[in-house]
Amino acid sequence: MSNLLDIKFKNNKNEEVSLKDFNAKAFLIVNVASKCGLTPQYEGLQKLYSEYKDQGLEILGFPANEFLGQEPGSDEEIQSFCSLTYNVTFPVNSKIVVKGEGQHELYKELTSTDVSYTKNEGGKFEGLLTEKGLITGTEKDIKWNFEKFLVSANGEVVARYFPDVEATDERLKSSIDSLVKSDS
Repeated sequence: MSNLLDIKFKNNKNEEVSLKDFNAKAFLIVNVASKCGLTPQYEGLQKLYSEYKDQGLEILGFPANEFLGQEPGSDEEIQSFCSLTYNVTFPVNSKIVVKGEGQHELYKELTSTDVSYTKNEGGKFEGLLTEKGLITGTEKDIKWNFEKFLVSANGEVVARYFPDVEATDERLKSSIDSLVKSDS
């Protein structure tokens, strides 16, 4: 197992960085897509970022095209879309593979943990994906765009949220609160 904090990825300037390059008490890592029914979640993510950035939360978006080709754009097109459509100011990094062949090391590490999902009661979105045969792979694999991992400053995955759990969900915010308020 590698240390999550040391894994390199390319930021939106095509520079190699790792979580260690951010001065954060908590990270929310999200695989994003611009042509998905969940794309409006960018709005909630930005709201969350505005609310918690100064307290030590870093949100990192990772565009990925593994789910019905819903992130077909180039890195430049994605940056433009996020900025112009949702006024995103949190880092949206270079596109990576989050599931399947060529999976980025960061997502291999995130999905190797035994942290279980926080899901919405009733599971309508999960049911829809299952009914359409869109949930594939193993139990630990990423299920869809906008899946969220909450990671502590020391690189521990502390929570995992099913894609339809919004960034403004009180369960997520409560977990963020506990991380950013510790060691203050």
